[in-house]
Amino acid sequence: MPKLATHWWILIGLVAGVAYGYVAAATGHAGHVADWVAPIGRLFLNLLKMIAVPLVLFSLVAGVASLDDSSKLGRIGGKSIVLYLGTTAVAIAIGLVVVNLFGPGRGLSVETREALLQTYGDAAAQKAQNAADVSIVDQLVGIVPTNPFGALADAQMLQVVFFSLMLGIALTMLSRKNPQTAHVVKVFQLLSDAIVEMVQLIMKLAPLGVFAMLAATVAELGEDPAQLQDLLGSLGGYMATVVVALLAHYLIVYTALLKLLTKVPWRRYAKAMVPAQLLAFSSSSSAATLPVTIRCVEQGIGVDEEVSSFVLPLGATINMDGTGLYQGVAAVFIANALGVELDLGQQLSIVLTAALASIGTAAVPGVGMVMLVIVLKQVGLPEEGIGLILAVDRPLDMCRTVLNVTGDATVATIVASSEGLIHEGERHHDAA
Repeated sequence: MPKLATHWWILIGLVAGVAYGYVAAATGHAGHVADWVAPIGRLFLNLLKMIAVPLVLFSLVAGVASLDDSSKLGRIGGKSIVLYLGTTAVAIAIGLVVVNLFGPGRGLSVETREALLQTYGDAAAQKAQNAADVSIVDQLVGIVPTNPFGALADAQMLQVVFFSLMLGIALTMLSRKNPQTAHVVKVFQLLSDAIVEMVQLIMKLAPLGVFAMLAATVAELGEDPAQLQDLLGSLGGYMATVVVALLAHYLIVYTALLKLLTKVPWRRYAKAMVPAQLLAFSSSSSAATLPVTIRCVEQGIGVDEEVSSFVLPLGATINMDGTGLYQGVAAVFIANALGVELDLGQQLSIVLTAALASIGTAAVPGVGMVMLVIVLKQVGLPEEGIGLILAVDRPLDMCRTVLNVTGDATVATIVASSEGLIHEGERHHDAA
C-alpha cells in the first residue's frame, strides 16, 4: 500500500474533525469535545507557536548575515513590500467589486438586524473599545521594540522581524572587520536548522491536531443548531460573498502573478501549499502556520532559504490579503444592512484604510475584527455594526487566513524567482 503524503493525512483529520464535532453537537456532547478534545488542538497549536518566534529570529539573522551583498537584501525587501502592499490593495478592490455585485445585506429584515445587534451588542462594544486604543501611526512607530527580549517573550512578530534584520545587518558589517563573526553566523544557521527539524517532528502530530481543532470549532458552532441555521440563513449571502471574493483573488491574481513572473508550474505550487493551507484553515493563525509555510515553500516549491527566511516572516506580519478583503466586504455589508449608501470616494477610502489597518493586524484569530472598527469609523458607520457579523466571523476567519498564508507563499515564490533562487523540482516530495 502506497504511503499517504502528509497533506492527505491532514485532510483526513480535517474531515474527521468536522464530522466528529457535528455529531457531538447534534447528540448534546459538545461539552465533552470542549473538555477532552479541544485541549489536544490547543496543545498542537502551542507547539507551533513555541517554535514560530525562534524560527523567525534564527533564520532571519542567519539569512541576512549570510548575504555578502547588502544591496541584495534591499532588493529582496523592496520587492517583497511592494508586492505585499499591491496584492493587499487588489484583494480589497476585488472584495468591493464582488460585494457591490452581490449586494448582501440589502434584504436583511429589521427583526433579524435588531436580534443580531442585541445578541452581539456587548461583544461589539468590547471590540470597539479595543480599537479605540489602536492608532495606525502608533503601530508604525511600534515596529521598533524598546526591549527586544520583551518582543520575543510577547511574540510581537513585527518587532522580532525588525530586531532580527538589524542584528543580521550588524553581523554582516562586523564580518568585514572580524572574520571570526562567521562562527556566530554559523551558530544561528545551526539553530535555524534545529528548529526546522522540530517542525518535522511536530508535523507528525498535524492530523491529530487538525482533527481536534476542527472538532472543537464545529461542536461550538453547532451547540444550538436552530440558532445556527437561522444565522446562516440570514447571513448566508454575506458569507458566500466573502468566500467567492477570496477564491477569485486566489485563482485569478495569484495564478496570474505566478504565470507571468515565475516559471513555477501552478499545479506544483498548489500541491505544495496544501498542508499549510489546511493548517491555516484549522488554526486561523498565519503566525502559528509560519513554520509549516516555510517548510512547504522550501521543500515543495523549491524557494531558497535565503528568500524564505526573510520574506515569509515579513509576510506573516504585514501581508493580510484575506483580512483586508474581508474588511472591505464587511464594511459594505454593514452599510447595506443599515440602509447606508457608500459612494465611490468612501469605498476608495476603505481600500486605503483597510490596507493600512491590515499591516498592523496581528497574525492571530479574531484580531481582524478589531481592525474592522477602524475601517467603519473611516466611512462614518457605527462600530456597533460589527455585531451583525460576529456570529459568523469564526468560519470566515478560517477562510481568510488561508488566503493570507497563500499570499505570503506567492510573494516569496515571485521574489525567489526574480533573484534566481528557485531550485528546480521539489526537494522532498512528501512535503507537498
